[in-house]
Amino acid sequence: MPRTERAQLARDAILATGEDLMRDKGFVGLGLQEILGACGVPKGSFYHYFASKEAFGVAVLERHVERYLAAMQAVLDEQDGSARARIRHLAEAWAGQAGEASAERCLVVKLSAEVADFSEPLRCALDDGVRRVVDLLAAAVTAGYADGSIPERRPAADLGASLYQLWLGAALVDRLRRDREPFRSALLTTDILTS
Repeated sequence: MPRTERAQLARDAILATGEDLMRDKGFVGLGLQEILGACGVPKGSFYHYFASKEAFGVAVLERHVERYLAAMQAVLDEQDGSARARIRHLAEAWAGQAGEASAERCLVVKLSAEVADFSEPLRCALDDGVRRVVDLLAAAVTAGYADGSIPERRPAADLGASLYQLWLGAALVDRLRRDREPFRSALLTTDILTS
């Protein structure tokens, strides 16, 4: 295996382990020694790939967003029918009822409040990820306008943002309540917003 390919595999393994650790412990509560131990890499190797823990966090978020968007797109693509039905299917997945595009797997849910005030690079990485998710939802809404399954009452970007904010809020409240009621309510509101 070529050296660059081995290096990329090592970097990807560090990022994958880091994502799991950040999902469990957050960013602030995660120490560099814990990352190194879990990844099985020495400090020098870590700094070969990442200039700092913060740069590592940004790389984890960028990787997460790419994978998350692919999972969302897969959920949207796996169901035939109207765009409205596909959005509903995505909302169900977000609520943790199906697929990888669920709130429990989302680092935006986990890290937004934690890092937004103390790390501008992490805040920007999260904001970019949110914008890309909203763009994907706006595209799905636009498809709903085109196929007639969603009445065109407002700009697709606005409805996409409203849906994401609704689902994100439900995920945050669910972390407090732990009774799935926020998701049930969000699914009902999703149906109202798209009908």
